[in-house]
Amino acid sequence: MKAFLLAAGLGRRLGELTRHTPKCLLPIGGRPLLDYWFDALEAARVEEVLVNLHHHAEMVQAYLDTKVTPIRIRTLREPELLGSAGTIRTAWDFVADERDFFIVYADNFARVDLSRLARFHGEHGDSVLTLVAYPTDEPQRCGVVELDERQRVVSFEEKPQHPRSHLANAGLHVASRGLYEYLPEKIPADLGFDVLPKLIGKMAGYVTDEYIQDIGTPETYARAQRAANVNC
Repeated sequence: MKAFLLAAGLGRRLGELTRHTPKCLLPIGGRPLLDYWFDALEAARVEEVLVNLHHHAEMVQAYLDTKVTPIRIRTLREPELLGSAGTIRTAWDFVADERDFFIVYADNFARVDLSRLARFHGEHGDSVLTLVAYPTDEPQRCGVVELDERQRVVSFEEKPQHPRSHLANAGLHVASRGLYEYLPEKIPADLGFDVLPKLIGKMAGYVTDEYIQDIGTPETYARAQRAANVNC
């Protein structure tokens, strides 16, 4: 399989932490955040990734140039942010011949077995996309998912004022080539706001209790640091 590793985010809510360091390279347990994603992708036998670059692009490129990994790395520089869906549409040729592929938000910290996620997606063969969902105490800050008894997503809302559930989208997905017809032509475009709501009834939810931490604020970054230090 291949993977989109979305790493262009600005990380504005992290304040001074991301002024001179891109969010995807913030140290977690003494290692850049991207290191953990390469570990997970290697374990899932991913052969090639496409990393999009924007904020402190030169720093991320330097990291990738020296990264020792069996995974082939391609990059897409975005002078203006394309949005997550815009990146995928712009670089669609990267996965046009793939049956399935990963879409990973590289600015989250997670210890998830991506091979199990891929198998789950394969078992739900009529799904255009499978997203990872996890319980959260702060659903207002997340994309919130409702599932039926068949683990089909029956509602999705990005950062709702009145959440319908406490299951959050982890920013980890497996998609099939049918996703292309749902990607907006107008760019920038966002998966959470512009694509996932169109996939209600056509996507599955993989619920996990594996460790997942959105790194959006200094407080959540500190949580990830603590978790890494106790070998979550």
